[in-house]
Amino acid sequence: MKPTNRPNGEAASASISERIQELGDWRGETLAHVRQLIHDADPDIQEEWKWEKPKSPGIPVWSHDGGVCTGESYKQVVKLTFFRGASIKDPKKLFNSSLEGNTRRAIDLREGEKINEAAFKQLIRVAVAANSAARAGRAAKKK
Repeated sequence: MKPTNRPNGEAASASISERIQELGDWRGETLAHVRQLIHDADPDIQEEWKWEKPKSPGIPVWSHDGGVCTGESYKQVVKLTFFRGASIKDPKKLFNSSLEGNTRRAIDLREGEKINEAAFKQLIRVAVAANSAARAGRAAKKK
């Protein structure tokens, strides 16, 4: 994986790799697979490690002009939560969780489930484009 340009980028990438190894089952394989798809979709995406607390080991986050999605692992699912999920198009209906929220949407992957790789990569690209448009809009307002 390509580390980010931020000082903690390599540490974040290492933490994500470590989490994948710690899981050591279908959840680790799934997280590794979607991680690769995310990087395939956007080679400039940055890896971050956020929300580390005494009772929480932290969560992988992929960002480009803002947060794109998180990759959380639970006993029964690997959950990919998109920060702007409610406002981006999902023509292949990949979002199957957190559908009632006003901002976020998520994809829950269960053991043995396959993700539509082309549709997922497109969803990553659309999320990055939404972030970039929002950033450009904020910059225009400052002028």
